[in-house]
Amino acid sequence: MIGVLVTFAQTGKFDRSTLAKIAGELRGPFEGMAGLRFKSFMLDEEGGQARNFYAWDDEEKARSFFTAELVEKVTGIYGAPPTIEYLDIVGFVDNSGT
Repeated sequence: MIGVLVTFAQTGKFDRSTLAKIAGELRGPFEGMAGLRFKSFMLDEEGGQARNFYAWDDEEKARSFFTAELVEKVTGIYGAPPTIEYLDIVGFVDNSGT
């Protein structure tokens, strides 16, 4: 399993209501997406950053998702270009079923 951390940093701070709106508008295409285990929309208020975390079944699916076209599109949505980090998930705890 591969994790992808996508960070958007702005000179002006992101706020919760703006990111909640973005998350609400963008969640649909991710529901049931092949190879994607989960995606989270996150706010780092202290650091003034929006962060999205993805868990993918494999690295090939993750890397094929983050195309130049997608990066351009999300730069327009968030108003800042993303930094994309690929992380090897070596362990995972899922308490959602309890």
